[in-house]
Amino acid sequence: MSPLGKDPLEALRILAFSENPGLQQSAALYYLHMSQHMNVPLPAEHLEPFYALLRSADLEVQQVSSLSLVNFLLEGNIDKEMVVQMGLLEPILDLLESEDPTVQCNSCACTMTLAVSESNREAIGAARGVTPLLSLANSYDPRVQQNAVGAILNLTQSERIQLVLCKEGALPVLTLLLESPDSEVQYYSCAALSNIAANAQHHEAMLRIGDRFLLRTLISLLSSSVDKKVSSQACVCLRNLATRADTQAKLVAKDVLPRLCSLLVSSSEDVRRAAVALLWVLSQYPHNQDPLVCTELLQSLGMLLSVHTTDHVIAGHAACIIENLNLSKNRQRIIESPCVEGLLQTMLSIDIQEDSLHYVTLCLAELAKQEGATLRMVKWIDEPLTKRLVRLAGQREHTETSFRAASIIQHMIDHEKMMLLLKCHITEIQAYLKNFLTHQEVRFQQLAISTFCRLQADPEFSLAFRESQMAKLLEQVRQQTEETQELLRAAICHADS
Repeated sequence: MSPLGKDPLEALRILAFSENPGLQQSAALYYLHMSQHMNVPLPAEHLEPFYALLRSADLEVQQVSSLSLVNFLLEGNIDKEMVVQMGLLEPILDLLESEDPTVQCNSCACTMTLAVSESNREAIGAARGVTPLLSLANSYDPRVQQNAVGAILNLTQSERIQLVLCKEGALPVLTLLLESPDSEVQYYSCAALSNIAANAQHHEAMLRIGDRFLLRTLISLLSSSVDKKVSSQACVCLRNLATRADTQAKLVAKDVLPRLCSLLVSSSEDVRRAAVALLWVLSQYPHNQDPLVCTELLQSLGMLLSVHTTDHVIAGHAACIIENLNLSKNRQRIIESPCVEGLLQTMLSIDIQEDSLHYVTLCLAELAKQEGATLRMVKWIDEPLTKRLVRLAGQREHTETSFRAASIIQHMIDHEKMMLLLKCHITEIQAYLKNFLTHQEVRFQQLAISTFCRLQADPEFSLAFRESQMAKLLEQVRQQTEETQELLRAAICHADS
């Protein structure tokens, strides 16, 4: 006989709704056994007896039935929304008020698992489940505390519940939990604060706690001795908080930069990505740019790009940081750092479809306008990099990337090493120059003409251009330009008259 059949269900109902604790215990144990061995979905009607079991006055029934419900939820054997629809949320939340740590632990775990869906989060908030969870977040039992803070973390994914949490005093509770000796509690509380900090309306209240105690604590978590996922989440929280110039300035003033530099060489991908993303935010504020242009940071960024050439997240953020710092007074430091080499190696590895390639080529194109940076690029340029630049210039799907790649090539043409490397790609270069000459935007035509003039000084390119009738195409562009100029003169004269 199947344990999910009609007869077993009727027997479970009789046992569960009995006033005899022994009979209820039998039903609870039966559910526990099923939760540990069953690998098929539990039908909705089998949830009905849980209402009576969770409401039981017997402590053992509460413990066992709540544990079996946790098992079912974690294994995905029952629909989370269905649990709430069947009216089980109220008895689950009532058990949060229990004085028994096991019952508290299980009910917190149920709430945490249920709170992964938006509708359930709203139901938990409406049923006033926030207050008892905040109370249990201060529990001395580590299992209860972990599950309570985990439930709060899931609830913070709802902006409306964030408001409820802040009103109920969650901010100081979560901030103090950042100093917990339990790394899991630290992570949950830090992630919850990160979610809340994503909403700027909470920033003032968050920063007001204990004279910016939150900032100081988060910065202290940017340490190699701290659990990696906690450090990563601390970076995320600081990034979300650093939307105002004064907050960014305070972070830099509190020596956050050396800590972030150490995180850039972390063995954890999440930590490296979170650290470089925070640095990107800080680099956008002009007053931070002088402190950021330090040898240590530029060395770290260059090495980061060179070592993790295929990481598109790191590539995009690092390129944006370098671009933000690329002011005239800082340019020489950037040129002398490993950043140029790192950007070139990254350009070679990042897929054309990645947005980060857009930022890498933008940064290199801006740097290439400076002779010092061009010399640095020529030093590192080789056949694979030359081939990559020519192919990027020739592809038509991403026009901005194409333009920047061609611009980088144009700035290096006058160097003998680059000219020798380009001779292996004469056909491809002619193809993109023809494409640029027929482009609607004038800047593409101008770049093609400038590149053509420089390449024509070389006998091999000059011969190839003659054979490909490039001059004929240039003549067509000249005639079109003259016609446009005549029309403009006529329009201006007409306007003046």
